[in-house]
Amino acid sequence: MLEKTTRINFLFDFYQELLTPKQRNYMELYYLEDYSLGEISETFDVSRQAVYDNIRRTEAMLEAYEDKLHLYKKFTARTDLLEQMGRALKENQTSTLRELVDSLKELD
Repeated sequence: MLEKTTRINFLFDFYQELLTPKQRNYMELYYLEDYSLGEISETFDVSRQAVYDNIRRTEAMLEAYEDKLHLYKKFTARTDLLEQMGRALKENQTSTLRELVDSLKELD
């Protein structure tokens, strides 16, 4: 569950500008502020089921955006490469470092 929450939080960070204000509000409250579905439903005077459905649809939209744009995938690849570059630099492995720099350039 923590892994899913972390992924959704990253996807939300990358794609929140593509969401409606209502979708952003629900996602912020649910994932960032840790509100329950009941608390959100009371805040917006809608049913708990309406909040649940909206959050699930929004999660699916975020995943669809990621399938098309790959911002999270590229972010994690860059992060991994930068960590590898740090280790290679620390160990003075210049040939490995060159390969990693080339891999980083290929991401874009």
